[in-house]
Amino acid sequence: MLKSLPRTVGVSQPQTDAPDPSTRLLRIAFLSYRSDPRVGGQGVYLRQAAQALARRGHQVDILSGPPYPDTPPGVRLIKIPSLDLYNQPHNGHRALRPRHLLSWTDTAEYFGHWAGMFMEPWSFGRRAARYLRAHRAEYDVVLDNQSLSDGLLAIQRAGLPVVGVVHHPIRRDLELALADARTKGMRWLITQWYSFLKMQEKVAPQLADVISVSEASAKDVAACLSVRPEAMTVIHLGIDQTIYGPQPDIRRRDNRILTTASADVPLKGLKYLIEAYAILLEHYPRLELVVIGKPREGPTLEMLDDLKLLDRVIFVSDLTNEEVAEHYARATVCVTPSLYEGFGLPAAEAMSCGAPVVVTDGGALPEIVGDAGIIVPKADSAALARAIAALLDDPARRAELGAAARQRARKTFSWDAAAEAYEAVLRRAIARRC
Repeated sequence: MLKSLPRTVGVSQPQTDAPDPSTRLLRIAFLSYRSDPRVGGQGVYLRQAAQALARRGHQVDILSGPPYPDTPPGVRLIKIPSLDLYNQPHNGHRALRPRHLLSWTDTAEYFGHWAGMFMEPWSFGRRAARYLRAHRAEYDVVLDNQSLSDGLLAIQRAGLPVVGVVHHPIRRDLELALADARTKGMRWLITQWYSFLKMQEKVAPQLADVISVSEASAKDVAACLSVRPEAMTVIHLGIDQTIYGPQPDIRRRDNRILTTASADVPLKGLKYLIEAYAILLEHYPRLELVVIGKPREGPTLEMLDDLKLLDRVIFVSDLTNEEVAEHYARATVCVTPSLYEGFGLPAAEAMSCGAPVVVTDGGALPEIVGDAGIIVPKADSAALARAIAALLDDPARRAELGAAARQRARKTFSWDAAAEAYEAVLRRAIARRC
């Protein structure tokens, strides 16, 4: 049970009660086991958070495994190479070389991968800890982007304070994946893949400072990861308002639904939007559905084939941030159909672009959208279809919601305010070690 609410930091209430009043600029090691923004929202977060901290004058080094990020100006990238097995021919199963057997980390990463386990958080943590032991004098504090690896405990023992960022507990992904699995064999494979959860659930309670991105996520972090509420600070993510904003030169379409699905997993709820789209086509035959994401062989393509929608749904991928913002600017309605979100970055980005949004009540989405969008029950295709149809039929309501969404995004999702709050948490962690 969550006995008390964690500290919440937003634009209107930046945290200023760090026990260390020093204004000395910080030397921050920002850890992230995979960081390319094109492979998920955490890469987008990493780039923008690092840039916001650097704007405050701090030295920010990103320590990342592959795929590596595009580092923003003023931020240094320290590459922490892995075997990168998911980017190898034959899914990395032929990547082992004799030299790898000289390293326990390489050996365990390879054979764990063969056994169907996701080893990257564990192996990255070990490699990052080894690097930081050799470069301990160069940093004041470590900020971890949800690896929650055993290596963090080694870093703490070496004397560096560690602050963990938890976007949401991955146990929620596991629960939804198991509920969607069709066979015992598939459930076994899913459980094997998520075996790194045992490590994360051991490490998280041993961190004295944890940042969560929403109140909803903080409650689940307390429940799933046994993190004490007093150890947590809630800081909403920011949005890069220089990229994600109204674009008056782009005409908003009147027949386009837009969604983002960075991974074909049950948590994202894409199948419910596809079912809603099939319903809507009966009344809106010109309606388009555009998905920001890369289609892969699996349940989504099978569903599209069954519904005879393979030629109707448009997938776009490998986009720049500016191109994503243009898609938001063209959309009639932006939809986030997720069963669970720790924050809901695509919804917040769409709001910043002045798009009307429809989201589910999964996780933090109602908290993020507030009264500036339409909220429907999760896993309810008919409810999604009704909400989208109501907006398709009412241009004035779309304009009203788009304006409200833009106003809320500007007020609530500021990286400058978030970076100030992060700094307070980092200084508190440093002061505790002194």
